[in-house]
Amino acid sequence: MEDGMSSDEDYYSDRDSLDGLENEDSEFHCTPPKGPTTKVITKESLLSAQREDLRRVMDLLSLREHHARTLLIYYRWDVERLFAVLVEKGKAFLFDQAGVTVVEHQGLESPLGSTITCDICMDDVPSVEATREDCGHCFCNNCWTEHFMVKINEGQSRRIRCMAHKCNAICDEAVVRNLVSKRHPDMAEKFERFLLESYIEDNKRVKWCPSTPHCGNAIRIEDDEFCEVECSCGMQFCFSCLSEAHSPCSCLMWELWAKKCRDESETVNWITAHTKPCPKCHKPVEKNGGCNLVSCICGQAFCWLCGGATGRDHTWSSISGHSCGRYKAEREKKSERAKRDHYRYMHYYNRYRAHTDSFKQESKLKEIIQERVSITEERDSRLRDFSWVNNGLLRLFRSRRVLSYSYPFAFYMFGDELFNDEMTKEEREIKQHLFEDQQQQLEGNVEKLSKFLEEPFDQYSEDKVMEIRMQVINLSVITDTLCQKVYECIENDLLGSLQYGNHNIAPYKSKGIEKASELTACWKANNSDKYPPSDCGASELDRPSGSGSSDESGCSSRKRARKDSPGGGLFDLNLPAEVIDRN
Repeated sequence: MEDGMSSDEDYYSDRDSLDGLENEDSEFHCTPPKGPTTKVITKESLLSAQREDLRRVMDLLSLREHHARTLLIYYRWDVERLFAVLVEKGKAFLFDQAGVTVVEHQGLESPLGSTITCDICMDDVPSVEATREDCGHCFCNNCWTEHFMVKINEGQSRRIRCMAHKCNAICDEAVVRNLVSKRHPDMAEKFERFLLESYIEDNKRVKWCPSTPHCGNAIRIEDDEFCEVECSCGMQFCFSCLSEAHSPCSCLMWELWAKKCRDESETVNWITAHTKPCPKCHKPVEKNGGCNLVSCICGQAFCWLCGGATGRDHTWSSISGHSCGRYKAEREKKSERAKRDHYRYMHYYNRYRAHTDSFKQESKLKEIIQERVSITEERDSRLRDFSWVNNGLLRLFRSRRVLSYSYPFAFYMFGDELFNDEMTKEEREIKQHLFEDQQQQLEGNVEKLSKFLEEPFDQYSEDKVMEIRMQVINLSVITDTLCQKVYECIENDLLGSLQYGNHNIAPYKSKGIEKASELTACWKANNSDKYPPSDCGASELDRPSGSGSSDESGCSSRKRARKDSPGGGLFDLNLPAEVIDRN
């Protein structure tokens, strides 16, 4: 993971994307998704996941594995973008940009027993002690080995270029592996690990799970990167910034809010509003009496009114050696602004913290409710279905999280830090009232839902339980609808109207954050032009509520449906290469 990149030029950037490619996928018709759109890649399945993409490129372009890997690393493992460039610009352009050379040089090989002159060290060496790369350049094995070792130590092991001057070709990984392992086996293993982890490090669709301690898993997505996912270890996080799940806050808003909460910025605001610095030692001094002549612990006396250093003599009319009767508006405004900003921050922080604490307390309800359901089921009652309790509890958790993170969003949305130039004062007030009205409605119904779920229904009569049941069902629907309206208001009326900046939020999902399913190897041998099953063993309960798709279940409106494999079917993205070879 410490392997770095030499420069941005070694990788494909979206800035180099081709005009008109964004609309070409509209011609493809894809099947509806049949499973979760996020996958967990474990240490065991990492090699398999990498080989799947390699096999697609190898079969389409009839390339060797190291050439396919070179292409994929350059295009950051975006197979669809690679195919799009191939269609638009052709194979020659594709290979030249990525540094792939597939020209045969059999006629240039030296006869057995001959010698060659290495252009690096200028020594004559036997031909068996020299290596020729695909680009045609031949140097002695010692120079090649030293070159490879330097590049691996510099963190450029994923794209090691040929030593020849102005040669853009990428060296064969098999040659690197063979020469380096003879001298430094440990470094060869490091090189292998970097190649394997490049599938995660350079892939915009795959990221490590940010759990602490690290669970060793990575998450692969198929749709928009602005989404929230749950790893198999239970960690819920924002895929875009790898912070905790924070919608409806944008990533920038949450980054600023988290920093504001953990550092001493608000303490500094309080100090600015309630203390003044000593003119000698510059330590903050708080006045604890009515006299405006104060003394610091360092012994320096100064005037509280203006902060200027003074003598010790104090009368009704003046302070010895000092006079401060002039009004200074800037200093007064600065102090008042610090107080106002502090009180505004505390308003939003207290409500954010209150809902966060409520969420933690309500999380304990799950076990309590299960006990109450068990007690009620043991009684001879006509009430047998208690799914409404679990559904209501899940809705409460989801709505409470939305409420909690809506306050940091409002703090920055209607403050002066991010959008001061985006809205006039009147527009800000109108939008703030609109948002706060919806926020207040959601807040009221969430508190009602929490109240009913906390009722000890195992002690009530059946009629009372039925009444609570109807209230929980109705409030669950209402809170879900209000959450959707809050997100629509944020996406359309607030963030959608901005001209500058890009603040994207994860979409709202009624069933909560999607739990990623483990990437498994499954294969259905057939000769039809259909996609393989989406996932082995995926249950209906694990399926997302919103739209979207994955490689295994068809494609989204902007992905997949590209080329068939030579055998007539499509390669499953969850199938190891050796299984494909065997089929």
